[in-house]
Amino acid sequence: MPLDPARVAALKAKIRDVPDFPKPGVVFRDITTLLKDGPAFREMVDLLAELCDGHRADTVVAVESRGFILGGALAARLGKGFVPVRKPGKLPGTALRASYSLEYGTDSLEIHADAIEKGARALIVDDVIATGGTARAVAELVEKLGGQVALYAFLIELTFLPGRQKLQGY
Repeated sequence: MPLDPARVAALKAKIRDVPDFPKPGVVFRDITTLLKDGPAFREMVDLLAELCDGHRADTVVAVESRGFILGGALAARLGKGFVPVRKPGKLPGTALRASYSLEYGTDSLEIHADAIEKGARALIVDDVIATGGTARAVAELVEKLGGQVALYAFLIELTFLPGRQKLQGY
């Protein structure tokens, strides 16, 4: 079911654009202006839950750091477990790593080796999809652990970048 455009527009209006951050030429989408507004934050979680309704997922997997905010709230709302995907060296247990390209560089992510049960269906959550590199790397980590990607959920899509193309087949 498509989301109500008025509800989406109200949330979009709460997101601040910060030019030239983290480097010149990049426009950063700052969601802290949305998160500090309690009713808007709740509406964001409600809309994300509606978007995910009807898709069978066993766990919510989210990316450090802003993805944790959305993913944790969404996991609690859906009654699912939460799996953090972090920058290298931040997880205390045995971890698997995947490297990827960003809109403005390269990076790596790690997931605990026991985070996903074989055959489990994962809902991957992040705040922004830009080039799709981060989201694709998380899918690779889920699949290396024997899980499946049930769906992705993002608060913001930078439609001028090819993020969706990297996620074809998901």
